[in-house]
Amino acid sequence: MRLDKFLKVSRLIKRRTVANEACDAGRVSINGKVAKAGAGVKAGDIIEIGFGTRNVKVEVLNVADTVRKEEAKELFRYL
Repeated sequence: MRLDKFLKVSRLIKRRTVANEACDAGRVSINGKVAKAGAGVKAGDIIEIGFGTRNVKVEVLNVADTVRKEEAKELFRYL
């Protein structure tokens, strides 16, 4: 699954266009490497997102095309 779509589906970032812009600005990395919006995401990957002054680091547990709001937090785990 594309990185920008995963960020939206998992609700780490609310809109896909915002996720795309964050990737283009170099604020998102997968396994320690800066990633573009089209980069592939799979279970076990570590995603780090820079939100202003703080960073969010999560581990991908599952990848799904669509999930309900209540189930979105089961796609990742905060580190």
